[in-house]
Amino acid sequence: MIRLATDVGGTFTDLVGYDERSGELFTAKSLTTVKNQSRGVLNAIASAEENGGLRTRDVTFFAHGGTTVINAITERKGVRTALVTTAGFRDVLEIGRGNRPDLYNLQFHSPEPFVPRELRFEVRERLDASGKVIVPLELDDLRPIIARCEAEKIEAIAVLFLHSYANPEHEILCAGILADALPEVTICASHSVSRQWREYERSNTAVLNAYVQPIIQYYFERLEEALMKRGLTCPYYAMQSNGGISTFDQAVKSPLTLVESGPAGGVAGAARIGDALGESEVLSLDVGGTTAKCSLIHAGRPTLNVDYKLEHTRIRPGHPVQVPVVDIVEIGSGGGSIARLDDRGALRVGPESAGSTPGPACYGHGGKKPTLSDAILTLGIFDPATFAGGSMHLDKQKAADAIATVATPLGMRIEDAALAIVDIAHASMINALKLVTVQRGHDPRDAVFVVSGGAGPALATRLGRDLSVKAIVIPPHPGIFSAWGMLAAEPRADFRGTWFAALTEDALSDLAGRFDGLEAEAVDYFAKGQDADIRFTYQVEARYRGQEHGVFAQFDRNDDMRSFAERFHAAHERAYSFRLPDAGVEITTLHLEAVLNGPVISLPLLAATSNGIETAMRGRRNVYFGASSGWVSCPVYERRLLGPGQSIEGPMIIEEATATTLVQDGQRMDVTDTGILIIRENRIEAL
Repeated sequence: MIRLATDVGGTFTDLVGYDERSGELFTAKSLTTVKNQSRGVLNAIASAEENGGLRTRDVTFFAHGGTTVINAITERKGVRTALVTTAGFRDVLEIGRGNRPDLYNLQFHSPEPFVPRELRFEVRERLDASGKVIVPLELDDLRPIIARCEAEKIEAIAVLFLHSYANPEHEILCAGILADALPEVTICASHSVSRQWREYERSNTAVLNAYVQPIIQYYFERLEEALMKRGLTCPYYAMQSNGGISTFDQAVKSPLTLVESGPAGGVAGAARIGDALGESEVLSLDVGGTTAKCSLIHAGRPTLNVDYKLEHTRIRPGHPVQVPVVDIVEIGSGGGSIARLDDRGALRVGPESAGSTPGPACYGHGGKKPTLSDAILTLGIFDPATFAGGSMHLDKQKAADAIATVATPLGMRIEDAALAIVDIAHASMINALKLVTVQRGHDPRDAVFVVSGGAGPALATRLGRDLSVKAIVIPPHPGIFSAWGMLAAEPRADFRGTWFAALTEDALSDLAGRFDGLEAEAVDYFAKGQDADIRFTYQVEARYRGQEHGVFAQFDRNDDMRSFAERFHAAHERAYSFRLPDAGVEITTLHLEAVLNGPVISLPLLAATSNGIETAMRGRRNVYFGASSGWVSCPVYERRLLGPGQSIEGPMIIEEATATTLVQDGQRMDVTDTGILIIRENRIEAL
């Protein structure tokens, strides 16, 4: 009864297996194989079999997360896609919205649509906003479109009709005709992906879903075939961007739900750690090889981004998509992020990454450019001999030589340049962490800070100190934590639908009935019958009358008009810093979160030990803390030998197979009975 999870990152592919009967844990790490990611997954499985004793015949559950969808979109490597839409609306995809991320930035430019204009086709039909048919679907308009799609060798078609969120009748008919005429082409009707209003956002969602659907179908088919050859014949699940899992078949129908698949696993894991500690406010940070990703878990639940945009920057409005995505801020500051001097001679770190090939200079695989990992090694935090459990020897001289390429022009010593690289990455991470807390109306001082990733624990304690968090938490196996988190995720589906109504007692009664309909859809989705153990959470998007955008507020079936209105006012005030208690309120969207209760990974108790902390000590290592402190001799401890209840004062280093944790002077580290490391300032009381 082994539950297995793999996570494909930009640099490494991670594996975690958990035996539900014995509590035994299997872990492995392999370099990501960019051209065929399934090879890296198989390499990790083979490593776990050969070195960790993994028994693939005993695997009864397999979860997988990765970057297949996001890579296909960002690298523009999806399939040749067409769009069929309502007459007069073919250019919605290109016109977009008039707002800019940075109003006065003259470098702004609109993104290229994923479907060029010559492949956007119009059909005569029209519904009003309530879904009433005004102009019937003109079937003859489809004949030349079918012929053109055949001639252009189109591989996927998105169908998007005006107001189909209210009535999908025309989309269903059109999609059926196209599927019959073009059996080899993927057909994606917008209502099957999103039933929300806003034509531009829904157009993007349907197009991007169609754009990657054949890619993810081929990838999962190839992965399934390879897994079966290795004897893994259990059910296969994909990690979704909403923090839950779905079957491979469900994921193929809506591949856009996998856009932040890997990072969402880390958030699910952080929520599980928070639950184990009795903490409902959790700030998570995962520093991988390519990026650093942070998110907030509020009231025990991952926060969803209701306005998610792909490739959004100060000069790009990005591509909005209407799928539930955990609110993750991602920046190009990972272990492989390259340090360089810009045109003005200023030091920059990221977003370009050395990736897995050639990787940081210290890997010895041909990389010559300095990276964040090279800097951490040069400062003495990483041990070149024991990195990654001793499976990879780091070359400290090559790291120093690479850093010299930026240190020499700046007139700095190698160690000072290395610290400057870390400082710049540190500042970028602080800004990102504030984006998901302070700028969302949350105080980081109320949260525990769960840090993971191969490079995360090395930077965690200084970040936590600067944010004044309640405590810094290093979970078990932090270097493969996203994969671990996938074993903490449960099957989940989100159902959203647009419905306009003024907030009245009658509307609330109608609202409950509409949620009943969504609940029935959830039962059908999980195919477990009426007795399925499903956890429902209800949210309603509302706005003040006359506003354009709204906010989501929790809805309780026992709510009256006053109680829901108060919850809405509070949510609006948190988001926008004001409330209008005397203004009318309008309902715009319903959101049902459905989670199928099931087993998740447990946190086994550590064996009690009478040994002192000196048993876990493995020597000392000099760490550079800056010009004022210089090189400081720090004790080095092996994490697996630390016992429950042990407490150690910093500065110190804690090593394990997948990560290295640095504890600052003035901080104390405590080990919980489940092996979680909790680090806090000496002046702060224990949790």
